[in-house]
Amino acid sequence: MKSAARDGESEAVRGAGDASMCRTLRPATDTRRNTIVITGPARHDRADHCAARRPAGRQATPSPVVDGDEHSGQGDTVGEADRPAAGGSGKKRPGGGGGILMGRIFKVPVYVAPSWFLVAALITWFFGNQLERIIPGIGGTRYLVALFFAVAFYASVLVHELAHTVAALRFGLPVRRIQLQFFGGVSEIEKDSPTPGREFVLAFVGPLLSLVLAGVFWLGMLATEPGTVPGVLFAGLMLSNLIVAVFNLLPGMPLDGGRMLRAVVWKISGRPMTGTVVAAWAGRALAVAVLIGFPLVTHTGIVVERQSYTGVDSLTDGLLAAVLAAIIWTGAGNSLRMARLRERLPGLTATALTRRAVPVPADAPLSEALRRANDAGARALVVVEPDGTPRAVVRESAIAAVPDHRRPWEPVGGLAQEISEGTRIRTDLGGEALLTHLRDHPASEYLVVEPTGEIYGVLATSDVERAFVAAMSGDGRPSDR
Repeated sequence: MKSAARDGESEAVRGAGDASMCRTLRPATDTRRNTIVITGPARHDRADHCAARRPAGRQATPSPVVDGDEHSGQGDTVGEADRPAAGGSGKKRPGGGGGILMGRIFKVPVYVAPSWFLVAALITWFFGNQLERIIPGIGGTRYLVALFFAVAFYASVLVHELAHTVAALRFGLPVRRIQLQFFGGVSEIEKDSPTPGREFVLAFVGPLLSLVLAGVFWLGMLATEPGTVPGVLFAGLMLSNLIVAVFNLLPGMPLDGGRMLRAVVWKISGRPMTGTVVAAWAGRALAVAVLIGFPLVTHTGIVVERQSYTGVDSLTDGLLAAVLAAIIWTGAGNSLRMARLRERLPGLTATALTRRAVPVPADAPLSEALRRANDAGARALVVVEPDGTPRAVVRESAIAAVPDHRRPWEPVGGLAQEISEGTRIRTDLGGEALLTHLRDHPASEYLVVEPTGEIYGVLATSDVERAFVAAMSGDGRPSDR
């Protein structure tokens, strides 16, 4: 199972427009305060600890955190408990483009990706041809039997995924969806296991249930006549579930065995990041072993006769090995990359990314509001009521769309986005909680307020996106805007 770094990592935040307000609002040398009151009592005289530590016009990017946790899912190629990238998506998507919705189990949506139909067709064709050799005289019905086998096999994969899902729900971890796809399945678990013990259990239950299914089909095989359709189906399902279980127990990311290895190293070292690094590199070593070893095993017939094992030539064996190795290598790399991102996520805080803001009345001309902001060294405008209560945030994309000659006659109230509960952020929000809030309440700007309700400043999603990309690349340096 491969860990989805899926997910378009910067999708959680949307850019605020083609033109940045920084082209309009010039940075000033005095950046001590996030909010400057132009009219009324000067009550925002607090020092901006973020602005005081960096030059005006520069935005702090998240700095690495030593003991940060990381996203990691229970991964396997034929069944995986996966977690999305911390950034999530720009909008909350129930399906997220996951394919065809087949239904819900334990309130978790189950999707079938379009690639599944291709694999099901290949399984039907391959297994149907084998049936003609195993059961002479079966005729054209062999493809119906083979199609039934393909559906039953993926039903077994779904049971594997349900094991991960039920364990996650039992541990209080939300599951976004289950998806059946090209080489198996994905259980998208939205949070990390809080302890290595739970991580181990969450990873192990999938292969364990596949072994149980293999045992059940083995008993069915013993109870039926060899060489009959039921006997062949039971034998095929027993063997396929056994392969799924054994393959996923291999100790390397993104397989379930890799998650189990991560949990063990996490327990010994006390650091989840150390466990992820060890399991990810073990996954890369496993990918190389599959690339080289699988064609050798099938070509030499070390395990079983070549024809009964694959039924295809050496070139196809090599291609299959390359695809499996690529999936494992990519999944291991994604797990490692997301772990490093999770280490840096705590540096994404609302206070560190907030722009200084100037409160202005709704009828103030845009040119006058921009002059006030430039004089105050601010880069955002907040529309306030006469009593100082914030009402809306002026969108920088709307400012950029107003020609210079119209700005003296354009009131800022017409360019503002009304403040709702979702576009109001507290200063103590940060890390994954911040990105989750942006994903669930998509907007271009957010009002950042103190716990007391006072205005702290404005958070632009373009700034968060920039900081998120910097965290993904491992660049902790400030970036010019």
